[in-house]
Amino acid sequence: MLPKRYRVKSKIQETEDTFTLALEPLEEPIAPFLPGQFNMLYLFGFGEVPISMSGSFSSKNELVHTIRAVGGITEGMGRLSHGDEVGVRGPFGSAWPLGGWTGNLFVIAGGLGLAPLRPVLQERKENITLLYGSRTPSDLLYLQELEEWKKEGVRVDVSVDRPDAAWRGHVGVITALIQKRMPDPKKTRVFLCGPEIMMKFALIEILRFEIGEQDIFLSMERNMKCATGFCGHCQYGPYFLCKDGPIFSYGQIKKWLPIQEL
Repeated sequence: MLPKRYRVKSKIQETEDTFTLALEPLEEPIAPFLPGQFNMLYLFGFGEVPISMSGSFSSKNELVHTIRAVGGITEGMGRLSHGDEVGVRGPFGSAWPLGGWTGNLFVIAGGLGLAPLRPVLQERKENITLLYGSRTPSDLLYLQELEEWKKEGVRVDVSVDRPDAAWRGHVGVITALIQKRMPDPKKTRVFLCGPEIMMKFALIEILRFEIGEQDIFLSMERNMKCATGFCGHCQYGPYFLCKDGPIFSYGQIKKWLPIQEL
C-alpha cells in the first residue's frame, strides 16, 4: 500500500488538457499489470488519483498513463517534466478478458476512454474493429497510432461531434456506426469505455444483436480514493468499482445501469 518511487521518463502533450506520462522505477517496480487495470498516482505534497494504464503491459520497466487535467492533482501532474518524481500504488482492479479469446473484438471508445483500451490494441491486431468518438478533432488521442493500427489490420472508424474546416471523417455520435460495423455477433466480444451516457446508448444498439451478456464488457469509473474498497467512495450497487471493477460484464451490472442516482 506504500507508493513506489517513479521518475518521469517522458511526457507527450496529447491535447490542450490531456497528456501522457511514461514513468520509470527508482526502486523495485510494482507488479505487472493487465489491460484495463489502474494505478494510484501520488503527486508528492498534493495527493493521489486513480489513472488507468495506457501503455503496453509487456513492458516491465515502464508505466504509461494518459491523464486529463481536471483538478488540482492532475493539473499539478501536467506541470511535471523529465526527471520529476511521483509515487505509484498498484496495479488495482479487474482487466479486459483477453486471455484465450480468439474471436472478434468490437472496441468502442469515447474521448479519454481510448486510454484504458490502448493496451488491448497495442498487443492484438487480428479481428479487431475500433469505433472511436470525440467532441472535436483537437480532442482526439493517439493520432499517429490510429493510422498505424489501420495499416496493421485494425478496422478503425473515427467520428467527431463538432468538425473543424479540415475534418474529412465521420460526423456525429459514434454509436450511430455500431449497426454498420458490428462483426459476426455470435463470434464477438464487445469492450466499451467512455462517458457513461455514451456507453448506455451504445448498449441499446449492441443489444439489438445476438450477443450474450457475458460477452459485453464495460469500464466503469467513479471517484476512487483508497483502491481497496475500504472508503466506499466508488460503491456501485453491491460493488466497489476499485476492487470489483472497473471492468464488468453487462450481466453483472445491467440492474444498476438505469439508476441515475448511482
